[in-house]
Amino acid sequence: MQPLSALRIDSPLGPITLAASTQGLCGLWFDGQKHGPTEVQRQQWPNGELQPLLQKAAAQVTAYFAGQLTSFDLPLDLSAGTPFQQSVWRVLLSIPCGAHQSYGDAARQLNNPQAVRAVGAAVGRNPVSIIVPCHRILGAGGQLTGYAGGLWRKQALLRLEGHPVT
Repeated sequence: MQPLSALRIDSPLGPITLAASTQGLCGLWFDGQKHGPTEVQRQQWPNGELQPLLQKAAAQVTAYFAGQLTSFDLPLDLSAGTPFQQSVWRVLLSIPCGAHQSYGDAARQLNNPQAVRAVGAAVGRNPVSIIVPCHRILGAGGQLTGYAGGLWRKQALLRLEGHPVT
């Protein structure tokens, strides 16, 4: 997967880069996010300001942050991941807004309950944050655990969705 175009937008949690391929949205990264593109990579992607998919994604992300949208309707290109990572990301897509799961829950959904650490690694490599809701995965006791965009962002996203996080 090579993004054909990218668009930078502002959000209440900092600047976001959206990226699209011919297959769909392939990236949503906060500035400084682990496993995201470098600034050099971002600058090499053509500006997608007029790309309809990126405009639609930007509008939906803006509506999400405004509390007006709880699910996204965008074609996704998750081909940058391994087959296992893609299976984990599909599990994430099944977690509705306002809900959460543990890493163990996700591993059990994949019929591989011993794969908790592998699930955690795949969650951390999710290239389409927010839309593929990796922030909805919590530790076994419901505690906040790692988030590639920063734990403070995970907490803010969960609060936005009505979770009683502290």
